[in-house]
Amino acid sequence: MLDKIKAYGFQAAALVLGVLLLVQTARFHVEQLEHEKLKTSIVQAVKAQATATLKGERLTAGKEAAHAQQTQENSDEFTTSQPVRDAVHRVDLARAERVRIDAERRAATYRAQAEGNAAACSNLADRLAAFDRQLVEGVAVVGALRADLTRRDAEVVLLRKQVDVERALLAP
Repeated sequence: MLDKIKAYGFQAAALVLGVLLLVQTARFHVEQLEHEKLKTSIVQAVKAQATATLKGERLTAGKEAAHAQQTQENSDEFTTSQPVRDAVHRVDLARAERVRIDAERRAATYRAQAEGNAAACSNLADRLAAFDRQLVEGVAVVGALRADLTRRDAEVVLLRKQVDVERALLAP
């Protein structure tokens, strides 16, 4: 009888161990499925993040390329307009020189007239010569100021365009 109890005990232990093995196998299978789902979701998240990063980099690269092109165009426009500003300045300098030469001639004429009527005309000749010197200085100053103003206007246009280019780069 003891043998029968032992046999039934072994059978019961084997059955319990079999059920436990079956339960453990089922749990292991569920864990494997969950692990595969987790790996799949991680791969999808990494793929989505890589796609978003690539899209952002392409957008940034496009903006940077447009910024570089606009900056170059802006600089080229300013550079190519320099000869025109220089030509205008040379015209002003030539005009100032012509006025100076004319003023010297008139001063000589005034002195000659003053010598003919020395006492009365000497003061007038000096005043007229001073007036001509002031006229020459004024014309020269106007020429220089015009050149400065023209350059300043061109620089303002350059800077305004550069601000627009910078704003375009920083725009979302």
